[in-house]
Amino acid sequence: MTVQSLFEARDLWVSAAGTTILKGFSLTVAPGELHVIMGPNGSGKSSFANAIMGSSDYQIDKGQVIFKGIDISALPVDERAKEGIFLAFQYPEEIPGVSVIQFLRQALQARRGSDVSAIEVRFDLLEWLERLGLDPSFASRYLNEGFSGGEKKRNEIIQMAMMQPELAILDETDSGLDIDALRTVARGIETVREANPDMGVVLITHYQRILAWLAPTAVHVAVDGHIVGSGGMELVEDLEREGYQKWRVLK
Repeated sequence: MTVQSLFEARDLWVSAAGTTILKGFSLTVAPGELHVIMGPNGSGKSSFANAIMGSSDYQIDKGQVIFKGIDISALPVDERAKEGIFLAFQYPEEIPGVSVIQFLRQALQARRGSDVSAIEVRFDLLEWLERLGLDPSFASRYLNEGFSGGEKKRNEIIQMAMMQPELAILDETDSGLDIDALRTVARGIETVREANPDMGVVLITHYQRILAWLAPTAVHVAVDGHIVGSGGMELVEDLEREGYQKWRVLK
């Protein structure tokens, strides 16, 4: 691994419930880079995200997860989060009775390993709500309860902003969004990247439309559990014209 690498998935073979899903998945991300993973349903994109985060539903059978030069393959979820890995879920869960600000305070305390004042959290949260165009009352709402799809995804972006991770994995952050919400989320991602320029980002998506507002370092195509091609925006344009069929043949 080069000294510039922030994160590496090295020849990952991952299974869930006895079924092999990832079959030699490899990816390297340097600080500040934005990598996009595209692929059809069942290609292993979300499984990759969950395996990197350390979900107990996924077993690493072979390969390594290297983060900041250290093999974290055996670390539990909470330790990976504390080390600086953040996962924005495809389907964020509702947590009744826990407000956005309460959740963020608890998450920040776990990340830092020390007490965080409610005043500090509120001040930072209100600043980010303003930057991302959300009403201040959002801070007091119960986490994702009654949120629209766009509000849930923007809430994930706020969490990313507040947690200041070194690696952010965004699992289909663009799914189910109309064009206005999509633009807002994309701008939110860029705003957080500007505030945290060394943060590496892995964006998982089915579609190219969110990339109209982002400038990826590289685009990767995943099929049947491994990456079969990498390139730039020309690869995205090729996928738009021809779909994934030729990549299925190459796997």
